Amino acid sequence: MVTRESIEAAARVAPSERQLAWQELEFYAFIHFTVNTFTDREWGAGDEDPAIFDPKELNADQWVEAVKSAGMRGLILTCKHHDGFCLWPSRYTNHTVASSPWRNGEGDVVKEVADACRRGGIRFGVYVSPWDRHEPSYGDSPAYNDFFKHQLRELLTNYGDLFCVWFDGACGEGPNGKRQVYDWDGYYALIRELQPGAVISVCGPDVRWCGNEAGHTRASEWSVVPAPLQDNEKIQERSQQADDREFAKRVDTMDADLGSRDVIAGHDRLIWYPAEVNTSIRPGWFYHAAEDDQVKSLEELLRVYYGSVGGNGSFLLNVPPDPRGLVHERDAARLKELGDALRATFRHNLAAGANARATEEADEAHAAGRATEANRETFWRPREGTERAAIEVELPEVRTFDHIVLMEHIRSGQRIERFSLEYADGAEWKELTRGTIVGYKRICRFPPVTARNIRLTIEESRWCPTISAFEVYCSPKAEGGTRHGDVRY
Repeated sequence: MVTRESIEAAARVAPSERQLAWQELEFYAFIHFTVNTFTDREWGAGDEDPAIFDPKELNADQWVEAVKSAGMRGLILTCKHHDGFCLWPSRYTNHTVASSPWRNGEGDVVKEVADACRRGGIRFGVYVSPWDRHEPSYGDSPAYNDFFKHQLRELLTNYGDLFCVWFDGACGEGPNGKRQVYDWDGYYALIRELQPGAVISVCGPDVRWCGNEAGHTRASEWSVVPAPLQDNEKIQERSQQADDREFAKRVDTMDADLGSRDVIAGHDRLIWYPAEVNTSIRPGWFYHAAEDDQVKSLEELLRVYYGSVGGNGSFLLNVPPDPRGLVHERDAARLKELGDALRATFRHNLAAGANARATEEADEAHAAGRATEANRETFWRPREGTERAAIEVELPEVRTFDHIVLMEHIRSGQRIERFSLEYADGAEWKELTRGTIVGYKRICRFPPVTARNIRLTIEESRWCPTISAFEVYCSPKAEGGTRHGDVRY
């Protein structure tokens, strides 16, 4: 049974500073690039000759400009995939770029990409596969864990600040026929020591996988989820980080509902564990010439964007460079098309300078007008314990719009469970749309409407709702002033 006390406790679960910084990036790139790019494989076997790696036109600045054109704010590079080939000259194996003809064996892809990201003003992160199909010690768990931590240390210390260390859970048998047992605790401790600002994603305690690689998203994506403990497990002497780590290994990210009242009922511990949606711009994760005509459409990419960034998640979009070492022209063109569409829609907030009033305000510091300010650290909030309230926004003038962006003040927790949006048509209020969660960001889309007054009604929330942003936008196709009901999305 969910009690008032448990709901208040759930409402007060909040993200760490590193999780906040990650969430604010919203949209960033995955770059899959290794020997697979030259063998036309998705998974390498580990026996590839480094001599095949020779991207003669590699231009990391071109990668960065391509992902920036889409509006992405970060880039994660596959520094080592399952084949074990290192894109940096690791001291602990000869299966690296140093054994390739690229840059006459003097190159370092990781450094070139990290430097390009900083020149381009975006964040840099690393993917490193714990599974290594080349390394002879794999399967000898203590020996390989030491080897892997040496390589991890190289990546954590030689390439500046990282925003993310991305792990997947791939694991196989080593040459000795034994399955490797990963020292996750040791990996995490090393990252916290050397890159305390980096989130540990997917197989880690900071960011969870959405549950698929197709870009499918949940209607209600909760960041606050239960961390069930084993029977009779005592937590008094365990650190919060250890608790989060244990949960990260056991949460079922495939479940359709991870955080509703029904799900959290009976759980003593809840943690902040937000979702990342990842998919590739092509069918494969690595470049394949046969897929040049299968780049995702603008409509498909927008669908994933609105479901992820617009549904309280983040969007990690894979863009695989080709054997030249360049983002292919078709991918680059689609990325720019995506960025142009987003910039055109969100270029002008029609609610800037709008008047706002609410059914209730906690105090002057949390007045309704705080929701329409540009400062996202200010927010509207009713009195504590008020779980139903409404806020009405009056635009500076009558305008046509088809997007509303809502944001909670997630430093105060994720609280809104159900809401509705309406617009005033004369003396009558008419429904625009209904939704469940808001979280960091909820982008509501609906057929275009022309109006001045908009009302948000919080129908269910935990303890009390917060709104740090109430923004109104008009997409290019709605600028003609089409009335509500004339268009179906």
